[in-house]
Amino acid sequence: MAKRTRIKDIFSAETEKRYTVMGWVRTFRNNQFIALNDGSCLSNLQAVVDFENWDTNLLKRITTGAALRIEGNLITSQGKGQTVELVADKIEILGDCDPEIYPLQPKKHSLEFLREIAHLRFRTNTFSAIFRVRHALAFAIHKFFNDRNFVYIHSPIVTGSDAEGAGEMFQVTTLDLNQIPRNEDGNINFKKDFFGKATNLTVSGQLEAELGALALCDVYTFGPTFRAENSNTSRHLAEFWMIEPEVAFNDLNDNMDLAEDMLKYLISYVLEYCAEDIAFLEQRLSEEEKVKPQADRSEMALRDKLKFCIENDFERLTYTEAIDILKNSTPNKKGKFQYPIEKWGADLQSEHERYLVEKHFKKPVILTNYPKEIKAFYMRMDDDDKTVRAMDVLFPGIGEIIGGSQREERYDKLVKRMEEMHIPTEEMSWFLDTRRYGTVPHAGFGLGFERLVLFVTGMTNIRDVIPFPRFPGNAEF
Repeated sequence: MAKRTRIKDIFSAETEKRYTVMGWVRTFRNNQFIALNDGSCLSNLQAVVDFENWDTNLLKRITTGAALRIEGNLITSQGKGQTVELVADKIEILGDCDPEIYPLQPKKHSLEFLREIAHLRFRTNTFSAIFRVRHALAFAIHKFFNDRNFVYIHSPIVTGSDAEGAGEMFQVTTLDLNQIPRNEDGNINFKKDFFGKATNLTVSGQLEAELGALALCDVYTFGPTFRAENSNTSRHLAEFWMIEPEVAFNDLNDNMDLAEDMLKYLISYVLEYCAEDIAFLEQRLSEEEKVKPQADRSEMALRDKLKFCIENDFERLTYTEAIDILKNSTPNKKGKFQYPIEKWGADLQSEHERYLVEKHFKKPVILTNYPKEIKAFYMRMDDDDKTVRAMDVLFPGIGEIIGGSQREERYDKLVKRMEEMHIPTEEMSWFLDTRRYGTVPHAGFGLGFERLVLFVTGMTNIRDVIPFPRFPGNAEF
C-alpha cells in the first residue's frame, strides 16, 4: 500500500506524480470535486473524480464527514482557489458518515453550538486552526527555555500545600465519602487517607520550581493546574496549564527582561510558523467585530495586535505611578470606569490595565511594586514595608497576561509574612529550608497558557482554546 502524504506537504510536492492522501470530506460538489482535509493544515485538497467512471453507490457514500483514502495523479490546477489538485483513480471509504444526522454541515456554525458538540469541533476550520496554534505555542515555549539552558521540572499535580493561599482547591481523597473516618474531636482523620494527610490538586508549580532553581539555577514548569473557583465567566477554567520559570540570582529587572523576551519570542514564532492559521483567525475575528457595537470593537486587527507586542519595548512603571495616571485620567474623572480609582491600594481591574496599554502608553506595560496587601506571601518586601517586588505584564485587549515577582529570600521576613497571612509555617518547613540553607535572591513568574492562546488567536472565550474545558457543572470526556 502506498505511503500516505499529508495534505500540508501535497501543496509543495512535485506535480505529475502519483500520491495517496487520506482525510475527511469537507464538501463534495457536482459528484466531481471532493474537498479533503486531514488536519495538517487549514487548506483543503481538491480531488477530482470523473463521475461517469465510478460506481454510483460509492459516490453516494462520499458525504461531508466521511473518511476517505484517495490515490491519484497530482496536477497543476486550472481552476480558482487552489494551486494543485489530485486526479483520483482509486477511492476507498474508510469511514461512512450519515449526512442526515451529522451535526457539522458545510455551513457556518456558532461557537455556542460548537461548544455543545465539543467532541466534534476539532473538525471545523476555526478549532483546527486554534489547536495548531496552541501546539506551536507549546513547542515554542519548550524551545525558548531549552535554547537558554533551562531545566524542565515536572512539578506535582497532587500537593499538600496551597501556593496562593486562596483556599479554592480541589481535594484529593480515597476515603469512602459514605463512611468518613473522624477523630475524637469530630474532624476528618486524614491519617486514614491514601497520603496520610489532606491533599489537593495543585494551583501552581511555583513553590516546587523554587526548590529546583535553588540548585539548578534556571528551571521552568509547564503543566496542568486547578482552581475550584465557582465561576462561569468567559475568562475562567477549573483546569488550565501554567508556565512558571524560576531563576536563581535574578532580581525584578532580570525577571521583567525574561518575561518580555519570552512573550516576544512566542508571538514571533507563531507569526512565522502559523501564518495561514493566523490569517484565517484574523478574518474570522474581523467578521465577528462587524456585528458588535462600535464602542466594543477592537481598534487593531489580530496580526496588528500581535505585531504591536513584538515591535514595542514594554513600558515599565510602578503601581504607584500607574495609580496617579489612572486617578487623573479622563475616563476616571468622567466616571467611565466601572471601578473608579479613588486611592492608592486599589486592586487594578482589566479596564484599568487596558487603559494604560491601549490609550495612555500605546504599548505593552509592566507594572511593578504593588501594595503587599494585594499580593502573595512569597513576594520580596520593599524597603518601604508597604510594597512588594511584584510585576504584572499587561497586553492590549486582555489586560494582565503574566504575573510574577522577585521572591522573598530572607528567612525572617518570609516567616513574618506567612504569619501575617495565616500560612502554616510548620506545613511549609520544606519551603522555608531553602531560606535556611544557602539562600539567594531569585525571581520568577507565571503565564497562564490558555490566556496566551486566547490572546494570540483572537478568541474571546477561554473555553474555546483548550481541547476539553473544565468548568462548574461540566467535566465531559
